[in-house]
Parts: sequence; C-alpha cells; structure tokens
Amino acid sequence: MSLEAIRKDAREIFLSSISAVDPYEAVKRTLTLRAGTLVVRSNSGIERELSLEKYENIFVVGGGKATAPMAKAIEELIGGMIWRGLINVKYGFAEPLKYIEIVEAGHPLPDENGLEGTKKIIEILRNASKNDLIFSLISGGGSALLPMPADDITLEEKQQVTEILLECGASIDEINAVRKHISLSKGGQMARVAYPATTINLMLSDVVGDRMDVIASGPFVPDASTFSSVLEVFRKYGIKDIPERIKKYLKEGERGNIPETPKQGDPVFKNVSNIVVGSNIIALQAAEKKARSLGYNTMILSSMIEGETKDVARVHSAIAKEILKSALPVAAPACVISGGETTVTIRGKGKGGRNQEFCLAAAMDLKNLPPRVVILSGGTDGNDGPTDAAGGIVDSETVKRAEAKGLDPLSYLQDNDAYNFLAATGDLLVTGPTKTNVMDVHLILVR
Repeated sequence: MSLEAIRKDAREIFLSSISAVDPYEAVKRTLTLRAGTLVVRSNSGIERELSLEKYENIFVVGGGKATAPMAKAIEELIGGMIWRGLINVKYGFAEPLKYIEIVEAGHPLPDENGLEGTKKIIEILRNASKNDLIFSLISGGGSALLPMPADDITLEEKQQVTEILLECGASIDEINAVRKHISLSKGGQMARVAYPATTINLMLSDVVGDRMDVIASGPFVPDASTFSSVLEVFRKYGIKDIPERIKKYLKEGERGNIPETPKQGDPVFKNVSNIVVGSNIIALQAAEKKARSLGYNTMILSSMIEGETKDVARVHSAIAKEILKSALPVAAPACVISGGETTVTIRGKGKGGRNQEFCLAAAMDLKNLPPRVVILSGGTDGNDGPTDAAGGIVDSETVKRAEAKGLDPLSYLQDNDAYNFLAATGDLLVTGPTKTNVMDVHLILVR
C-alpha cells in the first residue's frame, strides 16, 4: 500500500472519530420527550424524569465551541416552550437558531463580546425562580467564552494572565483553577446564581478524565480548587508578572476576606444534574471501529494522554518503530490510537498548535523508517491553536520533502513554527470547524 493510501486511511479514521461525538446527536441521545415528560439519560441509565408542565419558564444558557448544535437539538426537542435563551460560541461556530440567541466571541482569549454575553446569561439565571427549568449547554472553550471578571479586575487583565499561563505550559486544570477564582461565572458560581431553579447541565468533555469541574471551568459544578491552590500555580511556574488587581484579589481570597467558590455539599447544587454527553473515549472507540473496517489491527492506548507535546510525539514514533521491529504492541497492518490533551511550552515566535508540533516532532523521528508509517494528530474541534488547521498528517517521507526544499525541521520546532513547516511539506490536516470538541486524537498507522 502506498503512503498516500495510508494517509487517506488516517484521515478517514480521524473524521469517523469526529462524527461519533457530534454534539447534536449527543444531546438527542441524552434527552427524549414522552407525553410532556422529559427523560434525561446518563451513561448509567435514566438520570431524571421531569414533567415540563410544572415549570413556569424554561431557559437555555451556555458557552463553548460545540454549543450551537447542542442548542439546535434542544430547540427541536422543546422549541416554543423556551422562554429565553442565550449561548456564547467561538467566532465562526454559530448556526441559525429560532429561540436561542447566539453571541460569537473570542477564544482562546476572551473578549468584550464574551463578557457582554456572559452578563446576559447571569441576568437570565438571576431572574430564574424555583418554578423554572434551566438547560445549561457547556463544551470545550466555554471557560474563555464565559468571562466575567470578579471585583474590579478587567477583561484585559484576565487576558494577560491567560496568555501567561498558556505560554508557560500550564495544564488546562491549572488554567481553569485560576480562571475560576478571578471570575464570577465559573467554579459552580452559575449554580449559586441560578439556585433554587432546576438545572440540567449537559457537557461535552474536552478534559482528560472527563472531570466535570474542569470542563469549561465547571460553571454548575462544585469546585475543589481554592484561592491557595491558585496562588501555588503561579509559584510553581515562577510567574511574578501578575496584574496588581488580580494579585490583591487572590490574596484577599486566601485570607478568607472573599467567599470561596461553592464546594461539594453546598445546597446550591441540590437541584443541578450534571451530565457528560460526549467525551474523548467515544471518539477513540469510533476511530478503532473505522480502522478495523479498513483492515487494521487496532489498539487504544489511552484517552488520558498528557505531557509536553514533542515528548509525547516521540513516544508515539517509538511505538511505530517497535511495530516495525517486533510487531508489538500490535502487528502490522496496525492502527494505534490515543487521545487527550498535550501542552506546548512556547519558546519561539512561530505559528502552530499542539497537534502540529506533535506531528513535526514525530516526523523528525520517522525520517529513516521505510515508507509504511503515517502519524496523525488532530484537534477534534478543527482548530489547532490560532490556526485554520486541525493538526497534521506526517509520514516517513515528510522530512525528506522538507530537506528537498531547504527546510531545517529542528529550527522550525525550536521556533514553535510547525504550521509553516507542515504547510510547506503538504502535511497540514485541515477540516474546518467541526462544532464539536473532545480534545485530540492521535493515530499511528503502520502497513
């Protein structure tokens, strides 16, 4: 089989994984309506049954890259019963809705549109009563798309801190813990505002292990992090250039002069049902099914891959070498699948994202292998970093193609410029916005 054919297989497998976590279908699987009774399902079975006629008003709120198709599913289910709704989505991720307002806003850095939309959402929640029902739709990107700075902290200061944390290689857990404590819309604080209304919080997970308090910084979920743990994040990475207002606010919180985010057992969560409707493992299982149909021996490594991107990439390259040498962990034709969310420590001034850097680092290790190996790494949302690519597809000829053009892969890697490298070699993976987001998918194909 030619390298081009293997690359085609890799792309098909990746697209199958995305189709399996379509947010519209995920909501449809979770909610059904039977003679005025809403049946809410989770992975463990029926979660709740709600008679909709007993509620005076129904509201829909939310934020994230995948919330527009989730909202579309809600509209098809209960349509004209929605009294008011508003969701924040990333620019370019909107779609026509009849009853729910859409605000397009900034991601990964929050902007004024996101702030204004969040203010309206808080207003909706604040006006809800014990006789009202709220649907919350949350997906990856929701943390940046639902900004509401605490106290006198400005949006610009939140943006500055977010940029610092992204560049130093902080994990999504750490970034979200900080966001929760300099915000009034995260870490269970929306549940505090909405109480005592009934809330059905539907989440499409983009975090390792599907931890609900981390998905979009858990607006309706108890928060285990504290002001003290947030300050420890800054100490861990040696970050000292913190805006003075944020530093003061966090220290006041640590002293107990500002209320903590609501914790497990707080009565504000009494009427909240938190349900994960889609996750990375579902995407990986769909990828495995497609790979088998294409004739590959398959193995799912893990849906919880974390770490520095280029290091994780080289582990995947090593697995490809092992398959060629000893037919382990599976014999060729092999498709080894993994998922999760790696991080990039930015030291250069180039353009790219974690999946593109993954592919560049992997390609360097594949250089001397026979033309039987392809590695793909892609973000399920279709956007890897601040680029128009989902990631990349590289093979054992990628570096040779680069060298023929006079390109040095190491210099591109050191400058975090994977996008321009992969564009030059024809190895970018471009899907366009997928309107879903369950982290990343990595594929190793060996024929």
